[in-house]
Amino acid sequence: MTVLDGKALSNKVKEEIKLETAELKKEGIIPGLAVILVGDDPASKTYVASKEKSCIAAGIFSEKITMNKDATQERVLDRIAKLNADDSIHGILVQLPLPDHIDTNKILETIDPKKDVDGFHVSNVGQLVTGNPNLVPCTPLGVMRILKEYGINPTGMDACIVGVSNIVGKPMMNLLINARATVTVCHSKTKDLKAHTSKADLLIVGVGIPHMIKEDMVKDGAVVIDVGINRMTWGKYEGKLVGDIDYENVANKCSYITPVPGGVGPMTIAMLLKNTLNAAKMSRQ
Repeated sequence: MTVLDGKALSNKVKEEIKLETAELKKEGIIPGLAVILVGDDPASKTYVASKEKSCIAAGIFSEKITMNKDATQERVLDRIAKLNADDSIHGILVQLPLPDHIDTNKILETIDPKKDVDGFHVSNVGQLVTGNPNLVPCTPLGVMRILKEYGINPTGMDACIVGVSNIVGKPMMNLLINARATVTVCHSKTKDLKAHTSKADLLIVGVGIPHMIKEDMVKDGAVVIDVGINRMTWGKYEGKLVGDIDYENVANKCSYITPVPGGVGPMTIAMLLKNTLNAAKMSRQ
């Protein structure tokens, strides 16, 4: 069994981005990322701080825009419009979740698709679905980069995805279909989850339920990718981060598995930087 080390790969990718960014600066282009944070959600604050730190380390200009939780939707939209028109900003990211009074879809659709480094705009989603991806959601893109790094080719594999979010499950499905895998997608209404997961050569899980996938639900020799991150508040794992896979017991059956933490998580920010760099390159056209 091989542990897929996302942390080490993330550092490698960030170094590649740093070198490419330095080359782009010779052309007078400094990649710029603007992050809008509405409210004071502690997890969101942590994510944004991590993104800002990674940007600075890679030589990417970072602008953080914070608004209080009762900021109006119009104020957020107005700020996005200004960023859309700002040539020094190549990537715009609105940290989710947003407060309930703000229409998330309206916000995401207002971002210029060419600056949509989260890959959530319907234009970018459509390009991914039709097999001509431009800016792709960072977490599934990170998964594909991990597979590539370890020489795992999804072509012809029976792949099973558990989770249908717009952030992970759906784009993951399309990336794997584009890679010519045979893809099954499961969710909370799936009748017999085990029947699907236990047949998969490649199992990708991202639902946010700690240790949901048990040993008997995994095929011998499968590649297992755990996208879940759950902070435990009880039991022997209290205070620790765990994934959706019962790692201790499942690892023995796998050919490859991602740990939590240190697997997919670090790759998400690395791919955000990559998308920002690519958006900056596209701005030359």
